[in-house]
Amino acid sequence: MTQGQGEQRPPAHGGGDDWQRDVLRELGDGASGGGRPAAEPRRGEPTLRLVHPAPPRPGTTAEADAGEGASAPYDVSPTAGAPHDAPAGHAPQAPAPRAGTAAAPDPGRPAPPPPPTRPLEPRTDTAPTPDPGRPAAREPRLPAAPPPESSPTLDPRLLLALGSPLHGDSVSRRTGRALRKLTSSVSQEVAEQTRIARELQQPVTTGRVVAVTSIRGGVGKSTVSALLGRTLNHYRHDPVLTLEADTALGTLPVRMGAEAVRWTVADLAPVLHPSMKLTDVTGYLVPVSDGGWLLPASRGQVGPPLDMTAYRKVTLALRRYFAVTVADCETLPGEVARTAMDTAHARVVVAPTTAEGVGATRQVLDWLARLPHSALATTVVALVSNTPDTLLDDKTAAGHLKEAGVTVVTVPYDRHLAGGGPIRTDLLAHATRQAVLRLAAEVMGRAVRVR
Repeated sequence: MTQGQGEQRPPAHGGGDDWQRDVLRELGDGASGGGRPAAEPRRGEPTLRLVHPAPPRPGTTAEADAGEGASAPYDVSPTAGAPHDAPAGHAPQAPAPRAGTAAAPDPGRPAPPPPPTRPLEPRTDTAPTPDPGRPAAREPRLPAAPPPESSPTLDPRLLLALGSPLHGDSVSRRTGRALRKLTSSVSQEVAEQTRIARELQQPVTTGRVVAVTSIRGGVGKSTVSALLGRTLNHYRHDPVLTLEADTALGTLPVRMGAEAVRWTVADLAPVLHPSMKLTDVTGYLVPVSDGGWLLPASRGQVGPPLDMTAYRKVTLALRRYFAVTVADCETLPGEVARTAMDTAHARVVVAPTTAEGVGATRQVLDWLARLPHSALATTVVALVSNTPDTLLDDKTAAGHLKEAGVTVVTVPYDRHLAGGGPIRTDLLAHATRQAVLRLAAEVMGRAVRVR
């Protein structure tokens, strides 16, 4: 007997085959069948001894553990590894592999393919159930709409065709007025100018909105809006905005002297946010050459009409930044025009010096009187003369409109305004400047009184 095998002992429970050979057959690689004796250990290999081996490390195989512990022989004594209650003649079952250890591969069987690193999930049209242990993934944001492109207000060829603008007064009229100033007292004129400037510079607690409209187009509505915006900006020390609320190819950007427009009222409505500052808002506006700001309603192209919701949102939001907003509205009875007339602090109705124009304007004034809160107290009528050969007497026309209970300011014919194009205040006729100053003072006085 070799050293390390131990001496042969009778079976613990007597009788039966030699169960030691069964144990050796289970443990050894070269064990023979049930009737053959155990093979002698090869030279250079350790003798097996049945002792309680140390538990294998996690992640190692049984063969690796056997190879690392080869220097420590295993005890194969019959009583070392045999259970005490095993019946005679029955070989004990091989112990089940421990959890976390890999079974020894069979050399006669091909190795199975490695499992996939990630299980494949079936594709479904429904959203997967969120895992409460993982943070919710951010939803992909849609790319922001590209900013609008700048468009010129007039074709450059048309600007060249305008030529040099005319002065509102002829040379003879300007000469006669200069001579009259040398002989007349200027104290009364200075007192009137001081009173008007005081009216225009009244402080406001919140932004005031002045709506300008008319019964039909082509009567000078945009011209009056431009004159009011420039006059208020000249006399006031706080920001003034002139807003166009008429998308029917209005002429307000041209009359204000804007060379190009980019952002419109409809474009600005979804952009405005309460956290924006004045410097942020003015980046979307058009600066006027002699001061003030302009917000057009279109880029010189035929488009959809302005939405009433967009108009209300823009005017309410911009009141935080501008002391006065002059809104050039569409003609009545448009929806935006009616909304503007109902929500503005002061109103200007532009009427032409014609019989049909004055009659239609009187109907508008009667409609304003039937509103839940009468708007006649804050309405001023601008009676504009667009031709030097007016057939209707302006005093008779003004008296007919005053019967409705409004103030009427007559704006006389002006050669500079009749020529079209950008308005230059230094080229306005003297009577036109006085009429515009009075109109602006009347409107501002009514807008401030509204709470």
